[in-house]
Amino acid sequence: MAYNLLKGKRGIIFGALNDLSIAWKVAERAVEEGAEIVLTNTEISLRMGEISKLAERCNAPIIAADATKVEDLEALVDKAMEHFGGKFDFVLHSVGMSPNVRKSIPYQSLNYTFLDRTLDISAVSFHKVLQVLYAKDALNEWGSVVALTYMAAQRTFIGYSDMADAKALLESVARSFGAIYGRDRKVRVNTVSQSPTYTTAGKGIAGMGGMLEFAEAMSPLGNANADDCADYCITLFSDLTRKVTMQNLYHDGGFSNMGLSEEVFNTFLNNKG
Repeated sequence: MAYNLLKGKRGIIFGALNDLSIAWKVAERAVEEGAEIVLTNTEISLRMGEISKLAERCNAPIIAADATKVEDLEALVDKAMEHFGGKFDFVLHSVGMSPNVRKSIPYQSLNYTFLDRTLDISAVSFHKVLQVLYAKDALNEWGSVVALTYMAAQRTFIGYSDMADAKALLESVARSFGAIYGRDRKVRVNTVSQSPTYTTAGKGIAGMGGMLEFAEAMSPLGNANADDCADYCITLFSDLTRKVTMQNLYHDGGFSNMGLSEEVFNTFLNNKG
C-alpha cells in the first residue's frame, strides 16, 4: 500500500545491484511513494548487475559513480541536480565491501592494504558523499541522508571481520556530519542498523545462513527483511521524521535488546539432554 509519503520529493539511491539488494527495494518503494530518483553504482557493478531493469521500472536515469572518488561524486551530484532541475531531498548510502571478508582472511591476520579498501569503500565514502552534498548545497532543507549499517559496530560477530570497524566509523561519520548538516542546512543524517539480510554482499559473509537462523530465533518479531528495511527508510526520507537526526536506528525485530530468547534457551537445554 502506498501513502504518498514522498510525493514531490527527489533523491539518489546508491548501491542497487539486483533484486536482492536493499537499495533496489528502497528505490522501488520510493517511487511507489511518489518520489523521483536517480540510481548510481560503480561502472563494474552496472555491468555485473541488473540495474537497467530497475531503472526502466522506476523511470530513473543511471549515473555511474565510484563513491570512493570525490570527482565521481561531484559529477554525480551535478548531473542529478541538472536532471531534477535543482536541489533534491534524500540520499541512500548502501555501499560496503571488504576484500578481507571476501578472501576469508581472519581478523587477527588482516591484510592492511585490504583494510584500507574496506574502510574507504564502506565508511569513508559516506563522508565523501556528505562532503560533496554539503559543498554543493545539493539538498533541500529537511532533507534526509540514510546509510545502512549493522550491529557488529557495537557487538562482535564472528566472520564480520573488518566490516565491523567500517560500520563503527560509518556511524561516527553520521553523528559528526549530522551535527554540522543539521545546524547549517536543516538536513538529517542517520544510520539504519538492519537485521542480517540475504543480499548479494551478505552471501559473501562466512556462516551467513547460521547468522540468519540465530537472529530469527533471538528476535521477538523475527528478522527484518529487505522489504521491511525499505519501508523504514521511506519513513526516514519523509516529512514524518523531520526532527530525527544523528541516530543509529535499530531495525532488527528487537534483536539488539535481547540477551537470550526462550527459543535459543530451549535449543541449548534440549542439546544438554
